[in-house]
Amino acid sequence: MPFFIGLDWASQEHTVCVIDDTARVGWQGRVTHSADGLADLLRRLARFGPPATLPVAIERPSGLVVDTLLEAGHPVVPIHPNALKATRPRYAAAGSKSDPGDAFILADLLRTDGPRFRPLQPLADETHALRALVRSRDDLVTQRVALANQLRALLERLWPGAAAIFADVDSPIALAFLSRYPTPQSAERLGEKRLARFLAQHGYCGRRAAIELLARLRAAPVSRAGEAEAEAGGEGVRALVAVLVPLGTQIQQLSAAIAAVLAQHADGPIVQSLPRSGAVNAAQILAELGDDRTRFPSDEQLAAEAGVAPVTRASGKHRAVSFRWACNKRLRQALTTFADNSRHASPWAATLYAAARQRGCDHPHAIRVLARAWVRVLWRCWQDRRPYDVTLHRAAQRLFDGWPGPIVACAPIVAPVRTMVRSVLAVGADVTNSRRAGSAARGHLSLVKTAPAATMTMSSIVTPAQT
Repeated sequence: MPFFIGLDWASQEHTVCVIDDTARVGWQGRVTHSADGLADLLRRLARFGPPATLPVAIERPSGLVVDTLLEAGHPVVPIHPNALKATRPRYAAAGSKSDPGDAFILADLLRTDGPRFRPLQPLADETHALRALVRSRDDLVTQRVALANQLRALLERLWPGAAAIFADVDSPIALAFLSRYPTPQSAERLGEKRLARFLAQHGYCGRRAAIELLARLRAAPVSRAGEAEAEAGGEGVRALVAVLVPLGTQIQQLSAAIAAVLAQHADGPIVQSLPRSGAVNAAQILAELGDDRTRFPSDEQLAAEAGVAPVTRASGKHRAVSFRWACNKRLRQALTTFADNSRHASPWAATLYAAARQRGCDHPHAIRVLARAWVRVLWRCWQDRRPYDVTLHRAAQRLFDGWPGPIVACAPIVAPVRTMVRSVLAVGADVTNSRRAGSAARGHLSLVKTAPAATMTMSSIVTPAQT
């Protein structure tokens, strides 16, 4: 007799329910989140059969409980909390909720709708290592951004000039400046020569001359804070700088570790072959993508998981398309970051982005449109285990129809392509919605089909070799 298990997890205690194929409860209880508790859970489940025949439904795809069940041989089926929430009215019309009830619903969902859910596949150890490094770095970057915003807010209130002298308030040179001059009073005798000497000591890149930086410092509004408040603010500046400096060092060390692990990963060259993906961004994509090719049977499912495909609600004559909120937000951040960078190195990406902006999409929406097109390319390369090759990208090759020779370096011609795209769109190219980006990735770039200006080819743009 088959059995189905539902596990409602928690930080201290987990609720478990085992039912048979008639929904009769075989065992229901609680286990503590400890070594003894998890061992007791495995012993209790073993009474119902071999682990391979006992699937477990749970509301999360990772964690110590999931790893323990997978290691024991249980098929683990993650079920989204929204699916569980939508199912509760089938069991309780009054809207009641309890941990044992949720465990039973999870087990019963596995019994009635099991084929609709996909069991979790263990990831390779290299992928686990990469994910741990990437997520740790992302969390530290989030903390750095929050602290930098706090530091900037403090400076704009007590010393606006220090917030304006350098572009980034959390850059190494800015933090060194604030460590030396935390208050306006400490910089009263700061002149051009003294500032130039300070910049030289800290290896400033020299993009701005000392006199220009000093002018920024002096041109900012003057704080009206009293002496005591200014000194107290200086202590706050010193404290934030003392936290931001080692935080930046740790982020750099994690970035180096990520690059080293990515170089050893089997799928690293695939993601890094995408234009302007970079080591850290490629690792972010790969860490969330994983190495299980069966996880995303189609690029549509990958796009939905990444949150770059909208949600459509249609009923009768009503049809609405809205932003997708339920998704892997880390994967969406990684893909949209890559898409934004790629438009500066890929004329095809620049074309799609420009087309979306001309249709009225704002920048974030246009980036998601471009990310949706890149997902099709990424999914194909990932499934075939083959790095991206622009000469095999039909949509990109169609854009370069008439280009003399193979396309190797695209960056020098991005600006001319953008100019060409804007002229084509001004004539009235027929691109009506963001889903055309998906068609463009297949090779059907309708952007230049119908407009008279489409007769312009890439051969009219002078290449670096021709100059």
